[in-house]
Amino acid sequence: MKTNSFVWKIGGEAGYGIMTAGIAFARCCMRAGLYVFANNEYPSLIRGGHNTYDVRVSEKPAKAPLTKIDLLVALNQDTIDRHKENLNPGAGIVYDKAEMDMSINDVKLYDVPLKAIAKECGNEKLMQNTVAMGASFALLKLPFSHFEDVIKDWFKGKKEDIIQNNIKAAKKGYDHIIENYEPNEFGCKLEPKQGPKKLLICGSEALSVGAIRAGCKLLFQYPMTPSSGVIHYMMNVSRQKDIVVVQPEDEIAAMNMTIGANFAGVRAMTATSGGGFALMAEGLGLAGLSETPVVINLAMRPGPATGLPTHSGQADLRFAMHAAQDEFPRMIMAPGDAEECFYCAMEAFNYAEKYQIPVFILTDKYLAESYESIGFPDQDKVKVDKGKLVLELPELGEKGLFKRYEFTEDGISPRSIPGIKNGLFHSAGDEHDERGFVEEDTENRTRMHAKRLKKFETLKKEVPNPTIYGDEDAEITLISWGSNKGNAMEAMEMLKKEGTNCKLMHIKYVWPFPTQSVKETLSKSKKAVLIENNATAQLGSLIKEHCFIDVEKKVLKWDGRPFHADELHEKLKKAIR
Repeated sequence: MKTNSFVWKIGGEAGYGIMTAGIAFARCCMRAGLYVFANNEYPSLIRGGHNTYDVRVSEKPAKAPLTKIDLLVALNQDTIDRHKENLNPGAGIVYDKAEMDMSINDVKLYDVPLKAIAKECGNEKLMQNTVAMGASFALLKLPFSHFEDVIKDWFKGKKEDIIQNNIKAAKKGYDHIIENYEPNEFGCKLEPKQGPKKLLICGSEALSVGAIRAGCKLLFQYPMTPSSGVIHYMMNVSRQKDIVVVQPEDEIAAMNMTIGANFAGVRAMTATSGGGFALMAEGLGLAGLSETPVVINLAMRPGPATGLPTHSGQADLRFAMHAAQDEFPRMIMAPGDAEECFYCAMEAFNYAEKYQIPVFILTDKYLAESYESIGFPDQDKVKVDKGKLVLELPELGEKGLFKRYEFTEDGISPRSIPGIKNGLFHSAGDEHDERGFVEEDTENRTRMHAKRLKKFETLKKEVPNPTIYGDEDAEITLISWGSNKGNAMEAMEMLKKEGTNCKLMHIKYVWPFPTQSVKETLSKSKKAVLIENNATAQLGSLIKEHCFIDVEKKVLKWDGRPFHADELHEKLKKAIR
């Protein structure tokens, strides 16, 4: 009997409440004291298509999904046809015999009249997921009261009859299993544990919470999957947290409004994906030239063009590095999990204001939308740092204007904001002198361009080195960035159990590139393997360019889906061999 370690998957058409059911199932398991990792997959269709939600449950922190399923909840035939090959030996399927054809060997079948029960309780379409979850928890031997509490919270604020109908539907599904099947027939069970309270949070939500904690008061965003989670969260808490959320006409406006707000001294951010960021490129250059702090969450999705809008990938690293014309400093952070999303958001505002540059937080659909149970982040770990913001100034200088773009040793000029006495200066999208006046003189251009680039050299000295996980003395180094942190760490543990010792070098601060640290780590390694979700190993190209090291072994995936931990484990075994 597998206790507190299994994978639950629900599948069906859009409109059947697949995502809602997945999050509710994960929340119920987490409240039972367990760790969960939950991820979804859905097509870019308004209605129909194949939707799934996977919940991995574990007594230890779960950092990534697994491919093999222990209990499959099929709300339509398509779910069975697509996923029957991924069932673990002895796995179970909850289905409705009246609606589906079932001819599978070596699995346990649990016929539950999902549609009939849902219809009896009030909504034959929307409540099938509730009935199925009730049946699932009966198979997993979780006392029904645990699920009942989640339902009450789930529908909090709704009419009482909606809450009671859902409890009734869930209980009927639960009782159907108890009354018709042997108690220990299914080989997995869920046993509640005592432990510290945890958060169930996805990357976009954690990033939003971090931004709010950093003092972000304005969000300008045109919704675009998979970045939309940020505007949804910010909208929901805007009144409670005193935040203004604006959905402008497009991403061009979103970027320019974000620049304007930061220019005025308010911490503001924008979030976008794919083609939305393409529209922001010119505005990004304006932020670079005017040295205005800007925080951008770029949630990557496969392209080019519309590509796979509801799927995941890591192919926009070079795009973020090079967008907009000419050269100017910028910073790119790529958090590896929800907790890092929280801290990166707080740090991003500090870096943006301290160096007066655009700062990217690169996520992807997998990280932005996957839910995981984490401990409560330390909200005081990162202190607010507004850099050289001057709010009191002496009388105006010789020519009557503040030197907003003053030449300094570190390239960073004092920054004033509108309304500061004696802080008056000019600002334009043209090259300018120290006071902001348009100036095309060759000497000024050379000095001013060098001043901006000097900030990048200063920033390089502050950016943290990559984090090493696992045995630092291991001769095999796995290298990755962004959302591959969790699946790489779990794959590394699987390799260790087989006698192969590895360490993971996870590069969270990707740009400026941590050349010296990467070079030192790789110089001590006998073998290195890159793990990336793009076709050309964009991180690998940076290592080659900056460290003069060609990492030959690569595990790359670019089909729009993230790595699963067990899948990556198998690929790494072949790469290391």
